Amino acid sequence: MLDYSKALPIAIRGLTKKYGSLYALDSIDLDVSSGEFLTLLGPSGSGKTTLLMAIAGFNRPDSGSIRFGDTEMILAPPHKREVGMVFQNYALFPHMTVAENIAFPLKLRRIGSKECRQRVDEALSTVQLSDLGGRRIDQLSGGQMQRVALARAFVFSPRILLMDEPLSALDKKLREQMQIELKQLHRKLGVTTVYVTHDQREALTMSDRIAVINHGKFEQIETPQAIYNSPANPFVADFIGESAMLPVKKSSSGDLFYQDLLISSGYSNSSNEEWLLVIRPERLFAVEGSTADSDQNIIFTGVIKEFVYQGETAFALVAISDEHNLSIRFSTDSSGSQNLMRPGDTLRLGLKRSEAIIIPQTST
Repeated sequence: MLDYSKALPIAIRGLTKKYGSLYALDSIDLDVSSGEFLTLLGPSGSGKTTLLMAIAGFNRPDSGSIRFGDTEMILAPPHKREVGMVFQNYALFPHMTVAENIAFPLKLRRIGSKECRQRVDEALSTVQLSDLGGRRIDQLSGGQMQRVALARAFVFSPRILLMDEPLSALDKKLREQMQIELKQLHRKLGVTTVYVTHDQREALTMSDRIAVINHGKFEQIETPQAIYNSPANPFVADFIGESAMLPVKKSSSGDLFYQDLLISSGYSNSSNEEWLLVIRPERLFAVEGSTADSDQNIIFTGVIKEFVYQGETAFALVAISDEHNLSIRFSTDSSGSQNLMRPGDTLRLGLKRSEAIIIPQTST
């Protein structure tokens, strides 16, 4: 029987990996709780796959510590780490059937044939492929191959499961479906999972926590909600979700202004002089009529430059100055707002002060 009752935590300290003069990992620390689903999120070349391969044992860091539970693993070879791994290209054996692919890690561990069959059958059932055990790999769809790769990774009950962009080869609809299935599977198995992706929506959908990495360092490690609503810096704000960032400056009285527009009060105790107002398109609303509650809302006035229909939603690009544009997103069922979205028209945009995201203006 598959047993995940003892999923292991991961503790990483001071991990460094260089390629020549380039730091792929720059003395990073990371803790992954037992049973947690943590996503490493970042652009290409940020270090996320290097870190995953270091955890798996496929590359050797220059320095640092990787502990699974109480055991130091930094020098352990991959086959001694008992880690399940799902690769981007699935790495399935084409000359084997579905069941034979799933059974492969069990045979390497010399599991008896009866128990092996039981585990394979249970794994096939878990990934909803019970009727396809005898099928060849080249007879499967992309989603089915992804499920086989998952089943092979967890059939031997690893305490840690690692996944390197396993959904990147799937089309958008199937990828979104598999995100939900993976989340449900993790909830069922309870295995400690580290997942790599460059897709911020995928990370927000699936993760208990997200570790945003850039140039070999972590920019922020938090829950999806905290990262989206309270980004630590401009890089995170720009990388997670759609956003516009407006420069705001602090007055002598400690208030923050965008040009002459009051954004927020009460920053007199902070030493930072320059800030950014981060605006998500879905948090803006069209201000209809001549008045609005300026105490509760920040009101921007601009000219519509573009209107884009995207099915269930649409957005308009609005120029509020020569340098800055805002995008407003709304449901296409909102016929009143949609009728206002004509290029060249003036539009007033409202943002609730309680939903304003303000971060220090630091280098990205």
